[in-house]
Amino acid sequence: MRPEPPGPPHRAGPDLRPVGQAMNDAVRLLPATPHSATASRHSPAQRIRTGPETAQEDLVKLVLTVVELLRQLIERQALRRVEAGDLDDAQEEELGATLLALHDRMTDLCDQHGFTLDDLNLDLGPLGPLLPPSGH
Repeated sequence: MRPEPPGPPHRAGPDLRPVGQAMNDAVRLLPATPHSATASRHSPAQRIRTGPETAQEDLVKLVLTVVELLRQLIERQALRRVEAGDLDDAQEEELGATLLALHDRMTDLCDQHGFTLDDLNLDLGPLGPLLPPSGH
């Protein structure tokens, strides 16, 4: 019989399957092709142009972009839960109020730093824009 190597005992890690499923669900909500949802929309999303003179502004814009992406993913997941009937009326009301407050706060932060929510959409080249068009 072979002795166990020294070290800490193996423990089962956290079950990450629900996280993977949530990410899979979020990705499925994106358009099948990058240009199908944006072909008839306004001008293409802008790329971030970095440089020493604009580093702080670019960093703020990047952070706001990541927060907006997460906010939109959370909103989509919340809508899926509502549509699935997983929440009671009180939970739906609370969720709706929270999502509205979060959207308003993001708008305020963008205004504070001289951006609009549309300014946060990055052009990912052949993949299309990072965020779906406003209103979707």
